[in-house]
This record gives sequence, C-alpha cells and structure tokens, in this order.
Amino acid sequence: MSLALDEDGLRAIGARLASVLRPGDVIALSGELGAGKTTLPRAILEGLGHAGEVPSPTFTLVQTYPDLPVPVAHADLYRLETPAEAEALGLDDWLRDGALLIEWPERLGDTIWPDVLWLRLDGAGTPARRLTSRAGTAWEGRWPPA
Repeated sequence: MSLALDEDGLRAIGARLASVLRPGDVIALSGELGAGKTTLPRAILEGLGHAGEVPSPTFTLVQTYPDLPVPVAHADLYRLETPAEAEALGLDDWLRDGALLIEWPERLGDTIWPDVLWLRLDGAGTPARRLTSRAGTAWEGRWPPA
C-alpha cells in the first residue's frame, strides 16, 4: 500500500493506529532523516492518551510510556552499529504487555519480528510525504486504515 500524506494526514494515520494498537504489536518506521518517523509515534502516543512531551529517543535509544492503555516503548536504533546491540535494550520484554514503535528498524538486520507493521516514509522536506507499508498477518483487519 502507498499513500501521499501531509503532516495532518500523518497524524491521522497515527491516531488510527492508536485505536487498533494492542500488546505484542511492533510498528517499524523507516525512511530518511526528516521524513516524519518521530511525528507518527507522537500521534500514536497522543491517540493513546499521552498528554506530555514525546522526545525523540535518538540519544536515550528507548523512551517508555508504561501508563497508557497499551504500554509503549518507542525506540530509535539509528546509533546502533550491530543487531546484537539491540538485545541489550530488552525490547522483547515490552511485547508481553505492550507495543513497540521502532525507528531505524534496519539496524536489527534479519532479527525483526515476523508480524511487524513496516511503514516507510519518503519525501523529507516536502509537504507531501509518501507512506508505503507491508503488514504481517497479525495486522489483518487493522491495516490498512479505513
């Protein structure tokens, strides 16, 4: 699936994802710098009821939001050099009761979860971004958005 989206459209997709997000879900967000990979998690977290700031986890690697209806870990793997470094982050632990939003999932190599919703954003610096996706079977009936 491929969509052309402006920033409002990206936020609408995030709100829609928040409404169908459940424990065990993984959303992988790839694309160039400035394409909106952090905008989408902000919209998802807002849709889940988070009213505070949503900083980019570029330097902390993982920001957690445990008090939401679906607890969320938002990870940015840009600074990782090998997939093995991701193991120390304990991301699998979040999938028991929560969901993962992962920027730069390519850093995981072949170790990414099989039922991931993979979203790619292109068009950094332009008003209209292109969102392409592929979804695992766990997303059937929940993606693409209605």
